[in-house]
Amino acid sequence: MSSRIIALPLAIVAAATFIAAAASPAAAAQVSCTATPAQIRTLAVAKGGETAVKALHLVVTGEKLCAADARYEAGKKFAAAAKLLGTELAALPAAAAQ
Repeated sequence: MSSRIIALPLAIVAAATFIAAAASPAAAAQVSCTATPAQIRTLAVAKGGETAVKALHLVVTGEKLCAADARYEAGKKFAAAAKLLGTELAALPAAAAQ
């Protein structure tokens, strides 16, 4: 019984560590309210199609959130737009340069 009392908190700590590790790459991407939308637009023009239009709508929403000083929420919109275009937010500068 006492081993269960010790094992349960350790399991909770381990689970929290894995969750934090999984979330850290998304949090590591720097969001610039000027450069990121421009990079996404460049990539959207290169990709074209309906997916690019959806991504551009997300960029416009992200820019409005930036104007409202909601950078975290804007970052989510920019990340969703990048994902629609087949890349990650962190890899966006390299993808836009190609």
